[in-house]
Amino acid sequence: MSRSWPRLALVARFSPLLPVRAMRCVTTCLLLLLFVGASSAQDKATQPPLTRMLFVMDASNSMNAFWGNQPKINTARELLLNALKELEGQPDLELALRLYGHQTPIQPGKQDCDDTKLEVPFSTNSIPAMKSTLQSVRCLGTTPIARSLERSAADFPPTAPKDPRKVRNVIILITDGIEACDEDPCAVSRALQAKGITLKPFVIGVGLDESQKYGLQCVGNYFDASTPELFEHVLKVVVTQALNTTTAQISLMTTDGRPEETDVPVTLYDQRTGKVIQHLMHTMNDRGIPDTLHIDPIHTYKVVAHTVPSSVRHDVVVKPGVHTVIAVDAGTGTLSIKSGSGPSDGVLVQAIVRRSGEGTTLIAQDVGSSQRLRTGTYDLEVLTLPRLLIPDVRIEQGKTTEIAVPRSGVLNVQPSAAGPTAIFSKKDGALTWVADIDPNALRSQVRLLPGTYEVIYRSRSARRTELTLKKEVTIESGRSVTINF
Repeated sequence: MSRSWPRLALVARFSPLLPVRAMRCVTTCLLLLLFVGASSAQDKATQPPLTRMLFVMDASNSMNAFWGNQPKINTARELLLNALKELEGQPDLELALRLYGHQTPIQPGKQDCDDTKLEVPFSTNSIPAMKSTLQSVRCLGTTPIARSLERSAADFPPTAPKDPRKVRNVIILITDGIEACDEDPCAVSRALQAKGITLKPFVIGVGLDESQKYGLQCVGNYFDASTPELFEHVLKVVVTQALNTTTAQISLMTTDGRPEETDVPVTLYDQRTGKVIQHLMHTMNDRGIPDTLHIDPIHTYKVVAHTVPSSVRHDVVVKPGVHTVIAVDAGTGTLSIKSGSGPSDGVLVQAIVRRSGEGTTLIAQDVGSSQRLRTGTYDLEVLTLPRLLIPDVRIEQGKTTEIAVPRSGVLNVQPSAAGPTAIFSKKDGALTWVADIDPNALRSQVRLLPGTYEVIYRSRSARRTELTLKKEVTIESGRSVTINF
């Protein structure tokens, strides 16, 4: 390549057309590169997620007990092998198998709580090894569920840096007993979810009694398999939920029950961990109905529509393969705060908006703007001098409530000497403090609502109370008044 560049420069001296051709060639190459890059980025954005499914299976001594007409381990092994057969060739899926209670025989007064092992690590071709392991396993020991869950965190390999796919790490725990090593599997499960290592685990209880079920329900999504026939059904349901996303639409409902609110940010959180699952702008599709979303049925959701105040729905559960309509009460109207008549002075004034009777600030809204609010009654505090309180402002569905705030006027205070100065509003013979003025200033300017005021002043050098000076002044919108002391 180094030899071709001098030749190109030499020919260019005798052929003025060559630079034009060269530029065309370069431009074409750049366009091709941009097209390929854009196509690659689009392909990455549309790739389905990678699901990693870790089966954590009980191989403790209790799995030798009969369940129906054969030992539990035989039934569980048989049905799990059938499920694996259906997963062969599934794209974007990696499987792994961890067993516990299968290495050390249980003895009276003695148990091995470290008896848990990742027997088959994750890969896209792990099913043959899983089948071989399941067919040869012997059920010997105790039930260290918490330690098995804790060590499963390291079973999930890190995502490859160049792999753009979203990764879903799923644990499916199959057990016929509760924790036997005085540890807390529920706390371990919560920690795994809070750290984002795994999604909420699936737990299949094999022939458990009521007291045992309660001890496992806090670990994850609990499914009770009280009979071998029910275990087969539950296993299919769990695998389907672990694999699939489903569709839903979020209907933001008006006060009269119509799904017509939109253009609102919406956040879907995992109800248990608080993790953000999706964050989107609510949209109506071409048919004028809420747009369809693809969401993961593995979560229990908290749905927050960011109206003012927020519209929240808790404990939202979606079923795999079933379109779910998530209705959220979110009726709104509009609050329009306008300035009264008179010339504008260009000064920004805000109004604090609160629910009536509540102290929490919802928003500081600019005077001269409009804001959608949930239907209901609000109190406004306009940050003028003096404060303007407007109680019981009613916001109705689909309507605009207009509030006019009088324009302020300007009071100029010019004392002959520095000294303490204060402004009071004067109404019906009563004086109400409005503001203090900087005692060191010889010229001050204060914006006040229209009304009658009294300004009180004493020179700093004056040493007698009777030397206090008072002046009454009337303020009009958009006008300036000066008083001198």
